Amino acid sequence: MSQSRHRAEAPPLEREDSGTFSLGKMITAKPGKTPIQVLHEYGMKTKNIPVYECERSDVQIHVPTFTFRVTVGDITCTGEGTSKKLAKHRAAEAAIHILKANASICFAVPDPLMPDPSKQPKNQLNPIGSLQELAIHHGWRLPEYTLSQEGGPAHKREYTTICRLESFMETGKGASKKQAKRNAAEKFLAKFSNISPENHISLTNVVGNSLGCTWHSLRNSPGEKINLLKRSLLSIPNTDYIQLLSEIAKEQGFNITYLDIEELSANGQYQCLAELSTSPITVCHGSGISCGNAQSDAAHNALQYLKIIAERK
Repeated sequence: MSQSRHRAEAPPLEREDSGTFSLGKMITAKPGKTPIQVLHEYGMKTKNIPVYECERSDVQIHVPTFTFRVTVGDITCTGEGTSKKLAKHRAAEAAIHILKANASICFAVPDPLMPDPSKQPKNQLNPIGSLQELAIHHGWRLPEYTLSQEGGPAHKREYTTICRLESFMETGKGASKKQAKRNAAEKFLAKFSNISPENHISLTNVVGNSLGCTWHSLRNSPGEKINLLKRSLLSIPNTDYIQLLSEIAKEQGFNITYLDIEELSANGQYQCLAELSTSPITVCHGSGISCGNAQSDAAHNALQYLKIIAERK
């Protein structure tokens, strides 16, 4: 619950050429603004920019709780929420209520509302926060994110992040670490889009084996790529093993994540792990004179393992 502490009256608002500044008019001109936006514009007009400080952050408990304090002029308010953004919104909302009580401020329109995620465009949502709230609501363990790969030139970096939820995983790529996390979370949310918020259900019932393929499905698959693998010797020079593995993964419905190992091997070579989201998960090691060669070797070993499994009766 939001709390507030009004240490003094809000300073009189400055006059503009068109007359006394009205916070209500500002909201009317641009409806749908969040409390943070409204308070910031008020601060710009009165030369009292809001300052936010985190008072408390409990992230180890089952439901994370954050407390933020906002100071604008002589007004200080606090707000709590399950995310930092929500706590700041509630602190700003409490400050606006105090400002409304000041006779010098005109509020002729309804209060600014907290943003409703269901009415916002998808690109404005926070998939990382949404996935965490969904996990909390259904009693699942909180999602864990691991940066698995970083590559590309300095002007065009690409990051790969693994998101693990219970015994399942998804990967996301992006031009920043945050974007990679968002993309991984979005993949999970896409699978949960048909879940009713009122239902508390097992994650296994929702996802099942859709995040990977089983050994049984590999052995009985009519897929062209997997059957070509069964007949391949995997020893043809200049074969692009990474591309071949990617084609099989696309056909059979599993993901591949390459995890570069920072430490060199005993003989000074680069090392890499290729993780396949099969059921059960498969991890194969590779090494080489460069990161690319190590990834290719890991892909080659993964293909050999899939070949052995697919040929079994």
